[in-house]
Amino acid sequence: MKAKPLPGKRGKKSRRVRLEDIAELCGVSLSTASRALAGEKGVRPEIRQQILEAAKAANYVIATAVAGQKVIVAASSAAMIDYVRNQFTLYVLEGLKERAQVLGLEIVTRPIADKSEELAVLQEARDDPSVAGLLFLTVDDEGMLAATRGFDKPVVLLNGDDPFMRLSSVTPCNRSSARLAADHLIGLGHRRILFLMRPGRRTIERRFEGWQDALQHRGLPMDADLVVPVDDWLPELAAQAIASRIGARRLDFTAVLAAGDSLAVGAMMGVQQMGFSVPGDVSVVGMDDLPQAAFLNPPLTTMHIPMREIGSVALDLLRDNLSGLPMPPRRVELACHLVERSSTGPARLST
Repeated sequence: MKAKPLPGKRGKKSRRVRLEDIAELCGVSLSTASRALAGEKGVRPEIRQQILEAAKAANYVIATAVAGQKVIVAASSAAMIDYVRNQFTLYVLEGLKERAQVLGLEIVTRPIADKSEELAVLQEARDDPSVAGLLFLTVDDEGMLAATRGFDKPVVLLNGDDPFMRLSSVTPCNRSSARLAADHLIGLGHRRILFLMRPGRRTIERRFEGWQDALQHRGLPMDADLVVPVDDWLPELAAQAIASRIGARRLDFTAVLAAGDSLAVGAMMGVQQMGFSVPGDVSVVGMDDLPQAAFLNPPLTTMHIPMREIGSVALDLLRDNLSGLPMPPRRVELACHLVERSSTGPARLST
């Protein structure tokens, strides 16, 4: 069943689709259409499906009643560590809670360090009728993701994605944002650009791919030795890695693109510890745009990641899944933009 386009006058917006229109299109009473869209009992499955499809085709906005319900945020160990050390997780949760307040939802946070804790959270959600759905924050483990598939309540991933697109997710556009950052450095004349990263997460792999995209597009070297891995997000480890490289190879690069602001801080420390300047000798770009980036010495050029919006959009995505409309899982990627400060400048003339 497809809804017919509503008539409208040339140059004027068509009126908003009403519940009465959906009922008329499907040949049912207003009360039947209302009960079908609200997920109430007493409507035959084939009639309910017909009404839902008509509503979707007509872009009818379904007012999903979620006020008074709970949403469980299952936060991985990586998310909890970031919450303590940095502020990325903090701002994601702030955006989530602000949106929840508008919708009248209660947010309940549960840490999940392993599979057993995840299963306990799923059981809690299953047993509590007031839980509308779950949000999984910074989860990459395939075993954990597998346990959520087929779950009878909506699940949405925050700051992570399902590579097989079986779960909906919201992330920053990591690949394009890293491409923009690398393009900025290339535009300043840099040709030897290190990529400083903590491997392991898919989101970081997307940033690595963005760095590769920029270099490949300009025909620049993507030598394996331009990738500098560290074992953790601690600035001290990044400083040690950069200082060790300079000590072993001298200054064979003019810029560093770090996969996160904390690593960018360490990169600047390492360069300065070896007697060189930022950006006179080495330009540094981070990714996240945490508040402290503006107060570093020099202030850090970085990619602004819409952290609060990740939380709020994920909650809206979960709410959409509660509407009853048939829809496939969706991967929402939010645009990022460059914030240019003083840690980047023209490439020095020689290495």
